[in-house]
Amino acid sequence: MNGRGDNRRMTPTLSPAALRLGYAGLLPFVLGAALVWLVHPDVLPYATLALAAYAATVVSFLGGIHWGIGFREAQPEGRLFVNGVVPPLVAWAGVMMPANAGLVVLGVMLVVCYLVDRGVYPRHGMGHWLTLRFRLSAVASLSCFLGAAGAGS
Repeated sequence: MNGRGDNRRMTPTLSPAALRLGYAGLLPFVLGAALVWLVHPDVLPYATLALAAYAATVVSFLGGIHWGIGFREAQPEGRLFVNGVVPPLVAWAGVMMPANAGLVVLGVMLVVCYLVDRGVYPRHGMGHWLTLRFRLSAVASLSCFLGAAGAGS
């Protein structure tokens, strides 16, 4: 209740720690994409692998959130667990591919995870995370696409 006596529903806020950590988590994406364009060609495979491995880790993390949601439900939708398993499998394939193709797969998977979450999060009271998720996914996927372009040149 606020001071006027009405009982309005409060909008959930994001934790300042989650915001800081989320934005800090973009540093390896941005740095990795920059390094792909800046390093000596002899070092390029390490730069692209570092970027791809980090992207795959994040994609796997995003999938794992769906398992966490499912664990909280008394009767979870089976789709939540599928949503949790498919991203790491695709990410694993992306890491194993040549960098110019694998980084595209990983960038697309980051976008797909966001699009899936747009449908899932609001149904589970997590819609307030979507603005942050959009920002993080946009920068992360763009970094993968730029890394792929640099790997192919």
